[in-house]
Amino acid sequence: MDQRPRSPSALIRMAGELRWSLCLLLLLLGACQPAPYHLDTRHASASQNGRIAFLILHYTDEDDAHSLRLLTEPQYKVSAHYLVPRDIEQSPLPVYQLVPDDRRAWHAGRSRWHQYAGLNASSLGIEIVNLGYDEKEAALPAHLRHWQPFTRAQIAAVGALARDLVTRHQIPPTQVLAHSDIAPDRKQDPGPLFPWRELALDYGVGAWPDEARVTALRQSSLPAWDARQWQQQLARYGYGIAPSGDWDEQSQAVLRAFQLHFRPTLVTGEPDAESQAILMALLERYFPSP
Repeated sequence: MDQRPRSPSALIRMAGELRWSLCLLLLLLGACQPAPYHLDTRHASASQNGRIAFLILHYTDEDDAHSLRLLTEPQYKVSAHYLVPRDIEQSPLPVYQLVPDDRRAWHAGRSRWHQYAGLNASSLGIEIVNLGYDEKEAALPAHLRHWQPFTRAQIAAVGALARDLVTRHQIPPTQVLAHSDIAPDRKQDPGPLFPWRELALDYGVGAWPDEARVTALRQSSLPAWDARQWQQQLARYGYGIAPSGDWDEQSQAVLRAFQLHFRPTLVTGEPDAESQAILMALLERYFPSP
């Protein structure tokens, strides 16, 4: 046996080989240990649904470049699942997916619809590049402002994308909403020029009243709703309003949001026969009384 002293480098090499052998032994021993549990997926509960319950549409109030920056850079703390640009000369129009569907995007903020609050957790958000209106016109009623129109390419892209999303995630028509629907006291997007009727009739996305029924109701003698009845029926449709009996600022904001969505040619926030007929027709179609 060689009894000569080892050099320092040889000792270091031997120590390294010993550590490697010990690590390999520990790994082999660990592989032989039984797993602490076995996941059994044979028994699925019937009491479940998808986490995505809503599709919320917005406009960005910025141009293409600023919209993309706001929705992707961390300092702005805002995001959306999809961004539909405006001034891009490509066909078909590209749509940017900024957040995967199964991740939460920060687009809805303080929001409510039916019993759901904080809709970021349960919704997908589509942002559409659009400048909205000039802030100089902010004091005017919404239907008197000059809003930037959406392009035909944007509408086609949003319609096709929304149709894919509501089909994939089984989102009900009354849960395809404007940002203004879920936050009526602070938001007005996507505004009165967004074509909700076209989205519903041409793409099968979102709620829309039976127009013949609206006409019939308008020609009939409608019951005179007081403030509490208006509040109750708007809440029944989904708006976050508590019936108080007083026609207050919250009531006006909610009715303005309803008019932006379903009767954008006259957005006053005040009750009228046409708004009542539209709301009654929507309730008959989507929330019929037992």
